[in-house]
Amino acid sequence: MSLDHDHVLRCAAELLSRKATASQDEIAKAAGISRATLHRHFAGRDGLILALEELGLRQLEEVLDAARPEEGPAAEALVRLVDASRPVAGFLAFLSTENQLFEGEEVHAGWARIDARITALFARGRESGEFRVDLSPEWLTEALYGLIASAAWAIRTGTSAPRDYTAMISRLLLGGIERPTP
Repeated sequence: MSLDHDHVLRCAAELLSRKATASQDEIAKAAGISRATLHRHFAGRDGLILALEELGLRQLEEVLDAARPEEGPAAEALVRLVDASRPVAGFLAFLSTENQLFEGEEVHAGWARIDARITALFARGRESGEFRVDLSPEWLTEALYGLIASAAWAIRTGTSAPRDYTAMISRLLLGGIERPTP
């Protein structure tokens, strides 16, 4: 019987989104496999994290495709992007703490592609006059990641309701970057 790598990775992502310090034994149990099988397919925690990062990159590309950030007014596109990110927010929060471990060209190129798409949205908002010009699109991209991770954590700990996810992030971010009307 062959191992379904995506199933194992999705189980690991779900567990690690809730418990970033989960052991290899806990990850294997969550995936319904032995620790030895996990290790054979993913060389230690580093190998597993690298595979998870690749899964996360694929998921974020899907989020961006679904949100269509290049369409419509930038503020509306940003809200669509935030809303589309909700299913992977906890996983993104986990990856944001782990991705510094791997600086390989292939993984780095994946993050650069995603960053470029989000940065382009913020740049488009500046150019259209919707967003402030004194905040760089690159910084706003990092701020968006931080807000997504913070909202995921607040929901996980019960200090915020899941239904408030999109509003929490988009209202705070847009309230801070929208150009004030005279």
